[in-house]
Amino acid sequence: MAVELDAEEIKMGESPKTVLKVLVEQKHWTYRDFNDHFEAAARRLGVKGNLTVSEAQFRRWTSGKIQSSPAAETCRVLQDMFGISAEQLFMAPSTDAPAPAFNLEAEIDMTAREAQTEAGAAASASISDTAVEQLRDDVHRLARRYNALPPFEVLRTARALREDIEQHRDRTQVPIQQQELLILAGQACAILSTAAFDLGSFEGATRLARSAALYGETARFEPLRAFAGGTLAYIAYFSGRPADAAQYARRAAMLPGLGDIAHRRLSAIEARAYGHLGDVASAQRALTMSADAGDGSRDELHDDVGGEFGFSDERLAMSNGSTCLLLKDGPQAEAAAERALELVSARPPAARSLAVVGGAAADLATARLMRGDLDGAAHALTQVWDVPMDQRATGLLARARQVRRSLTDLRFREAPLAAEVGERLEHFARGAQTQVGHSSVAALES
Repeated sequence: MAVELDAEEIKMGESPKTVLKVLVEQKHWTYRDFNDHFEAAARRLGVKGNLTVSEAQFRRWTSGKIQSSPAAETCRVLQDMFGISAEQLFMAPSTDAPAPAFNLEAEIDMTAREAQTEAGAAASASISDTAVEQLRDDVHRLARRYNALPPFEVLRTARALREDIEQHRDRTQVPIQQQELLILAGQACAILSTAAFDLGSFEGATRLARSAALYGETARFEPLRAFAGGTLAYIAYFSGRPADAAQYARRAAMLPGLGDIAHRRLSAIEARAYGHLGDVASAQRALTMSADAGDGSRDELHDDVGGEFGFSDERLAMSNGSTCLLLKDGPQAEAAAERALELVSARPPAARSLAVVGGAAADLATARLMRGDLDGAAHALTQVWDVPMDQRATGLLARARQVRRSLTDLRFREAPLAAEVGERLEHFARGAQTQVGHSSVAALES
């Protein structure tokens, strides 16, 4: 039966009343198309009951005649469908900005996920190896793309993946599938922990890292426990607890079955913790260990998955440069930061980590300020300004604040350039989603 349009909707030249209307028109959806996608999303999210939308309700939503906010479950389904909040969907489109662009990749991804969910439901009491393989690919792809995505997008994707993995784990009694799904759920938790940390939520990041460690312990997968231990270590030192950080790193390094990359990462984290403690000898020892090439050992997480679970040469150089700054070793810090930038610039543009580019550039600026080179510091910061607002994570903001503090030195107080750079650093931090806590700033500046 044909759908009748409201009189207001057939006026010539009238602009859409809601963002939802714009998106529906871009997708060329009828009411029936919309409701089919809505019901599929509700099933995918595990919403209880037969959640649906009447045609009259759909018309009110798209025409801007909504009188009260829908129920929480309905809002959750709408956000899953379109990737923005229900509140934003019911707002009028901005008159001074282009309408939201049709995202073909997102549309294909949503369609693929819906098809996968429906196909998986047909398996009823068991799951296929293909379903597990797809979940494995999804988790590993997210880990490898981490540095190219905003932390909030990673958080949302990893959360959906973990929920999907757990739903599949509830449907299988096959031991080998249970084992792999436990490991994948733990990897998703580990990614969630890193994203939460990058967004400035230290408490949430700690809980998620401990959950990842528990998954690893249950699955007897030691590389995951070690990665989670390293995450707990750097959360601790950014929280102003360097002694706890060193202990976490040492304990994780004692786990069996770790490869050279895992040990390199943990040694670098331990060195930074000792740097915060002011223990020069222990920090230098850990720095030396982090630079050790090892014996060629590998593990299934840090090496085979890699990405955020890995620890590239440029990340090592950046981390060790930060440690040298804590040790007041300006020349070594400058050399390490320059090395990190050199290594990351050698990669194809799509593979360059903005976290490393921004972090190493900020450390380079601080190192140059230590020897009084204000012009050189300002030049180093040109690479910091290019980091998009939604990727200005905790580590970068902490380093930017360290540069800002260095600019207050008596040598620069009368310099117009110092005032200009300082003001720009404040604006850079103010515009970010992440806010570093007072304890972490105190730890970094001690």
